[in-house]
Amino acid sequence: MMRKNLLLFSSLVIVTMLLVGLGSERRSFAEEEKPDYTSRAPRYTFADTLQEQEAQLKANPLLLRMAASRKRQAGDAFRPIYHYVSAEGDLNDPNGLCFWQGRWHLFYQWFLPEDGRPHWGHAVSDDLIHWRDLPVAIFPNPEEACFSGTIVIEPGRRAIAMYHGLQLGSMVAVSSDPLLLNWEKVTGKEVIPQHKPGGDLLPYDVFDPCIWKKDGTYYSLTAGGLFNGPGGRQVRAMFLHRSKDLASWEYLHPFLENDRYGMIRDDGACPYFWPIGDRHILLHYSHLSGGKYLLGDYDKERDKFVVTYGSDFNFGPSVPAAVHAPTAYPDGKGGVVCLFNMNSGYAKNEWSKILTLPRRLTLIGKDQLGIEPAGDVESLRGKHTHVETMTLPANKDVVIESVRGNAIELLAVIDPQKASMVEMDVFRSADAEEVTRIVFFKDRGYFTHDPEKGDILSNLWKLVTSPRASAISIDTSRSSTLPDARSRPPETAQVLIGKDEPLELRVFLDRSVVEVFVNGKQCVSVRVYPVREDSVGVSLRAQGRDAVLKSLDAWQMKSIYE
Repeated sequence: MMRKNLLLFSSLVIVTMLLVGLGSERRSFAEEEKPDYTSRAPRYTFADTLQEQEAQLKANPLLLRMAASRKRQAGDAFRPIYHYVSAEGDLNDPNGLCFWQGRWHLFYQWFLPEDGRPHWGHAVSDDLIHWRDLPVAIFPNPEEACFSGTIVIEPGRRAIAMYHGLQLGSMVAVSSDPLLLNWEKVTGKEVIPQHKPGGDLLPYDVFDPCIWKKDGTYYSLTAGGLFNGPGGRQVRAMFLHRSKDLASWEYLHPFLENDRYGMIRDDGACPYFWPIGDRHILLHYSHLSGGKYLLGDYDKERDKFVVTYGSDFNFGPSVPAAVHAPTAYPDGKGGVVCLFNMNSGYAKNEWSKILTLPRRLTLIGKDQLGIEPAGDVESLRGKHTHVETMTLPANKDVVIESVRGNAIELLAVIDPQKASMVEMDVFRSADAEEVTRIVFFKDRGYFTHDPEKGDILSNLWKLVTSPRASAISIDTSRSSTLPDARSRPPETAQVLIGKDEPLELRVFLDRSVVEVFVNGKQCVSVRVYPVREDSVGVSLRAQGRDAVLKSLDAWQMKSIYE
């Protein structure tokens, strides 16, 4: 009997050990399925009043470290002084631009030194120009990383961020304190999963969500594509969900209607959908071809965006040295404020990407944008130089000896007259070995006539006799003599200039950045890396025939970090 009992006991022990082992194995599988993604970046909790928050920020160890990092890197020859760049580590997409309690808030994918996964970095500004660093806003976990998303403001109540949580799907976080320092994730997990239970494919893509609110209901637009283009190839698509409580979301349908303005393989990343004038704009990014936008009408009954026009903020491939992803928010006056990050063409430092100056987009025609600098950029102006009216003789470089610098603003008004081309050269060395060329081709763009229903020959005649757009181009082929600096094909955009309208170039140079605003109707931007100490000159040129410089003003620009 004892022998039988011992055998029974031994059997029970073995079975128990097997069960315990199996349970441990199951727990380890569960742990592998849901790993701990707790961030190694410093994290703080802040008070609920502005006065207390400001006092805490003055002594915050991370902000003190960031300030020291900015001071240490200030001597980097390519690091901008009035374009926003992360204090330490690198940045990627800007996110969640919004206006809360009288201040502009900017978020961005931030790669901190102690944790290389994207977190949401954070800065705040009173004027869209002078940005003050704030601590990390949103940390990964349970998601592996915090990727792109947007913010909608419920006035007087809270800010709602919706963003892509890597490996999981769309996440929602909320904040209501004065400086948006404390964030809480709704449900603590993804609210729109990117994977269907069992691994089956979803009828929609889930990444880079955009959120807005209509009639008490929240809407989420997620980026992606459908394989219904020519030859079954991917074309851009956007997918719409809605929710009453931010936690439970219902899929509706693809959002775009009549979209014929994308490229094959576009993916509609980083969408921002806002009203502009009496219409709507959808800013987004293509990993193939850079920053883009669609204009159209929001059919609120059917929850569809009926597209009527589309164009670009980046005129060529996404990399190198070009405009990347947007962040955008209404300015409260019928326009939309947006910023973009810019890809690097020379990534041999601990940072590489920067943000553009803020731009104000307005509707100046049914399908035409106005594009101007936004915010109080004039507050950065220092020493001023004015150049009076002068003739630009044909086929001769006219060096403006009184204007030099690598962090300056230029405002030139030019009458091209009958010149074949008008050119402004910046970051110019004495012998033009290094030079960045800004070139204007009057009436050398596309014809502007829209064909009408009717006779094709009549339409062709109207087309070839209609006014033509002009073209503005930045040529970076000789911008740098560095062997590892990467130029890009000439960045060339269309711009509509009236017959008797002078050319107005508003040019911002900031060490490795060139941004050119043209007549308040277009903007072209590139990164450049002039290395010669004398690459600070400015010259003008008219080709073929004379042109007239009506005026040129230049300002040395101050740092936004001092």
